[in-house]
Amino acid sequence: MSGPSVGVVVLAYADEPYLADCVRSVLASRDVDVRLVLVDNACTPGDLQAALDAARDDPRLTVLRPGRNTGFAGGCNLGAAQLDTEFVALVNSDCVLEPDALALLAAEASRPGVGPVMASVRLAERPELINSAGNPVHLVGLSWAGEMNRPETRTEPFDVTGASGACVLMAASVWKALDGFDEEYFAYLEDTELSLRCWRTGLAVRCVPTAIARHHYEFSRNANKMYLLERNRLMLLATVWPARALVLLAPLLVTIEVLLTVYAVASGWGGGKVRGWVWLWRNRAHIAARRRVVQAERTVPDREWMARLTPDLDPQAIGPAPLTAVANVGFRAYWALVRRLL
Repeated sequence: MSGPSVGVVVLAYADEPYLADCVRSVLASRDVDVRLVLVDNACTPGDLQAALDAARDDPRLTVLRPGRNTGFAGGCNLGAAQLDTEFVALVNSDCVLEPDALALLAAEASRPGVGPVMASVRLAERPELINSAGNPVHLVGLSWAGEMNRPETRTEPFDVTGASGACVLMAASVWKALDGFDEEYFAYLEDTELSLRCWRTGLAVRCVPTAIARHHYEFSRNANKMYLLERNRLMLLATVWPARALVLLAPLLVTIEVLLTVYAVASGWGGGKVRGWVWLWRNRAHIAARRRVVQAERTVPDREWMARLTPDLDPQAIGPAPLTAVANVGFRAYWALVRRLL
């Protein structure tokens, strides 16, 4: 195979109806020397076998069976550790890549000063529409799939605050320098932390709109997912946000925490919110150690990298629209004041 060597990590957990299509698309990638590591995080045997059948004993495929669900963060770290390629890519098991996607991503990731580069993640059923064109990150730590359901008309790579882990590629040297994901995230926002760390150390994070990954996206909220999202949001704030910003944002962060707790109770996952606080307290030593690492690696002034944060919530992702619009007025006013004091 000609072209740069790209190692791809795909995780398989529980039911994976699109796993075979994902594997087939990765191995059919053009203009790259591709290697695929499939991490079996307790996948349904039938779906895993269908993926293996799709690969047809392709020697480029390696299957890892850790014997437990390592989570997205741990599984990606485990798979990437098996690779000796120029680039490392993470691809969701329900994504199907266009044949040139990895080559386009590798070309952009090879540019000086560029870190993670994500594909244009499209809705599988309507691939002209965006699923994520980069994940905005709010000043209170919330993040979501950016530009959902909008048509993509751009043709040149552009900067994004957070690269979606649904399909992201970076130089192996970047992955190793960052030491991969913090496995304590388990799932959700580990890609946000990695992206912000790159911005804080002078590496751009980008989306390549012509590198297309069709995502069989299903939005869901359940108690465990909300527990992880909220727990990880607080861990992100506690480790990545500078002390001065946390002090300046404290009134807003406390208000949001109260409102989110009320929402959690009303939505039936109040126990998960409490469980998140308990986890954070029990793991305070890890959080303190992680904060020391993340704060020490920063080379870009806080005012500069934090300018990438948004004060605006997307009603399509957060909703409802009237309340979101009112909240955004307050967020903008508060952020305009705080940014001058950073």
